[in-house]
Amino acid sequence: MTNNIDHLKNDILKLKKEKNALILAHLYQNPEIQEIADYTGDSYYLSELAMNSDKDFIVFCGVKFMADSAKILSPEKTVILPAVESSCPMADMAIPEDLEDMIAKHPDALKVCYINSSYEVKALCDVSVTSSSAIEILKNVDNNKILFLPDKNLGEYLSEFFPEKEFILWNGFCPTHHRIEKESILNMKKLHPNALVLTHPECRKEVREISDYVGSTSGIIKFATENQCSEYIICTESGILYSLEKNNPNKKFYFPENIVCPNMKKTRLEDVYKALSEEVEEITLDENIRKKALISLENMHKLGK
Repeated sequence: MTNNIDHLKNDILKLKKEKNALILAHLYQNPEIQEIADYTGDSYYLSELAMNSDKDFIVFCGVKFMADSAKILSPEKTVILPAVESSCPMADMAIPEDLEDMIAKHPDALKVCYINSSYEVKALCDVSVTSSSAIEILKNVDNNKILFLPDKNLGEYLSEFFPEKEFILWNGFCPTHHRIEKESILNMKKLHPNALVLTHPECRKEVREISDYVGSTSGIIKFATENQCSEYIICTESGILYSLEKNNPNKKFYFPENIVCPNMKKTRLEDVYKALSEEVEEITLDENIRKKALISLENMHKLGK
């Protein structure tokens, strides 16, 4: 079995060179996918890498909205999503038609969408944000009324930094982060009393409140790498363990039970090989909608500086 996997990896790397391709993998992907990637990271960081790369063939190992974001930024490039059926349940909770109704009810609100949104939703919003850039962006807007979607947990977290602003929150959430429970973390603390709790803001408030650090996926890795503590309880998707252990071989990391995003695990080495060899599952976007979605991403850059 190991020989087959190694053989497949070698075939992928050979094809990648022949096609002059770039392989990108989100930090929640399976270890074997992260191993063959040129870069791993958060979704928007990877989209920027795709945009700035001299490669015209991009294999994006993640979920649909991530590959869409890469295509929004690089319409001239071929962007492939190997596991084409891998969607994001939270992104799917924001339906464009429902958003249009919400906008009509709150015409004076700044429309802010999390990067974890479809490109159709981005096209209806004023600015996109990432979990790491959102606070800085909201500091730079004058609006006192914010319509935030789709993640109510992240929106609630952001609202705590801006008590002067009114937040209208969409009733969406990440099923993986949302099922992390406070009681589970407290029980883990009893077993590992010296461990620090590092939490993604997509988790519920009760979990964030008992955490030592709240931040993005890359922020959690950075904190664990720079901090002197040797043990950590990690409240985010378990795929991050690959990068945590790679950067910190002498530290220990504990996860709540079964914190796995099934969609992030759909990408197989066979899918990556097929994407490269047959050039299938290419991302195509409606150009008029893409241009509108691009504005929300451009505003993210402007307001995040």
